[in-house]
Amino acid sequence: MRASEAAGLTGRFDAAGRLAPAQPLAKAERYTRTAIVLHWLIAAAITGMVFLGWWMLSIPKDPPGPRVSAFNLHKSIGITVFWVMVARLVWRLSHRPPPLPPLPLWQQRAATGVHALLYTCLFMMPLSGFMASSFSGRAIVYFGHALPVWLSRNEAMSEFFYRVHFVVSWVIITAVAIHVLAALRHHWIERDNVLRRMLWQQGPML
Repeated sequence: MRASEAAGLTGRFDAAGRLAPAQPLAKAERYTRTAIVLHWLIAAAITGMVFLGWWMLSIPKDPPGPRVSAFNLHKSIGITVFWVMVARLVWRLSHRPPPLPPLPLWQQRAATGVHALLYTCLFMMPLSGFMASSFSGRAIVYFGHALPVWLSRNEAMSEFFYRVHFVVSWVIITAVAIHVLAALRHHWIERDNVLRRMLWQQGPML
């Protein structure tokens, strides 16, 4: 066994060989409370947006009311996610994230790549949706308030940004699936602190 692996197992088992309760993480080993709140807020919003996006496309166009309301809600949440992402990026740039536990180089690079991809897509998604709606010539309603129409109607540009929006949505779904599976693997198989760094309560590691 490599030294890093041995070090990673230290403290996980008691003298009888049973899994020991995890010790609380030091402040420097976990994300700040603000980062944790922003992370899970965005995670919940994106999950809801994906299901809402699929569901609203199945709503009949006649009568138009229910479908329009669903689309407006989708756009409103999307605009909110954009500004929450701005806050999260500012916080991330001004607060160094906690260090990862000892990991193989390929896992470190994969984690960095997936995080960069998620950040990029979580900005591209609401921006592309906003541009698509703006070029459609229809007003964007943000939680009941119509925003100014600042672009002239252009069906070709609207279609282009809708396609970008659609493709980015599947990139996000794929990246989130990889992100979640990797976090669960670290928590249940590797039994390290990767996931625990982003949890509000620091209970025993199961």
